[in-house]
Amino acid sequence: MFLLAGSLFGTWASRIPAFVEHFRLSEDRLGLLLLCIALGAIIAFPFAGRLSDRIGANQASRRMAGLYIVALGAVACAPTVWSLGAFLVLFGAALGGLDVAMNAWGAEVEQRHGRPIMSSFHAMFSLGTGLGAATGYVAVWMGKGVVSHFLLNGAVFGAAALSLALVPWSSRVSRGRRGKAFALPSGALVLVGLAAFCASVGEGAIADWSAVFLYTVTEVSEAQAALGYAVFSIAMVIMRLAGDWAIQRLGPVTSARLSGLTAALGVVIVVLGPTLPLVLVGFAIMGFGYAVVAPLTFSRAAMEPGPSPGQAIASVATLNYGGMLVGPPLIGFVAKASSLPTAFVLLGALSIAITALGASLREPKAPGNL
Repeated sequence: MFLLAGSLFGTWASRIPAFVEHFRLSEDRLGLLLLCIALGAIIAFPFAGRLSDRIGANQASRRMAGLYIVALGAVACAPTVWSLGAFLVLFGAALGGLDVAMNAWGAEVEQRHGRPIMSSFHAMFSLGTGLGAATGYVAVWMGKGVVSHFLLNGAVFGAAALSLALVPWSSRVSRGRRGKAFALPSGALVLVGLAAFCASVGEGAIADWSAVFLYTVTEVSEAQAALGYAVFSIAMVIMRLAGDWAIQRLGPVTSARLSGLTAALGVVIVVLGPTLPLVLVGFAIMGFGYAVVAPLTFSRAAMEPGPSPGQAIASVATLNYGGMLVGPPLIGFVAKASSLPTAFVLLGALSIAITALGASLREPKAPGNL
């Protein structure tokens, strides 16, 4: 499920230039279309949480995966900009719904397994994103259109993922509970959600601003500027694959605190580094720092004794996606008011905040225990 979610998103992202050319999109219109994905995801979070509680996270994951595959095909076949926007809302809703359901299912597997494994699941999402993007490169090289590319990827990745997901598993159900119309964390989960928010602001900012930073501040070529996000992403995959081992030995609190300090160190190197190799090292260290924060927050949310696991994960996911939305424009606003390096200092402050919020990721005590 995690690999499917990443691969289809990477498929879409790899062909954005084709949509820009076909519909002759300006930068502001493209920005609005990209917001449609986030809007759909945020709308879907509470509904996906309720669906996971009602029919089980495993069944909800499979259904959202099916909708996700269909939505990708609809995006490819959109005849107008308006229909493209509508289908992107559907695509975002399916992705957001799958995100909630598969994290709830992953938390169940992790708890049954008896040791941390959520970080490895998130590594599969990152790996899938790169794999989907790679198929875009191959499709363009072979001269394949968007429709054939998207339908083929949806069929291949979807068939593989859904067949592998047909495993015997009984998810928890809680039909009597109803979640809020809009998923926001409450109680102890507020601090957990804020930790996810701080990390996702950094992830979103690096995705959109790392190349700009290298091109305008470090003054490298346009081709070299693309290395920033590539190095960051590779570091995240490596750390997520090793993250379960680290979390098991260090515990979630220490892991979160070290993650924040590591990300902050990366920011310092990026801001002060005068050369391309040093700045790339900084981006890699930031990737290592941010990598396990989201898996830690979703695992912690599923343990919260009050709300159902589906609703708890949905509420944290809202702040996590909110950070992805806020990060890029926030960096742009601060950069315009001062400078881009100054704006990146803000990411360092948020990384320190992750360290301060680390205690919120401690496993809650069982009812009746002091």
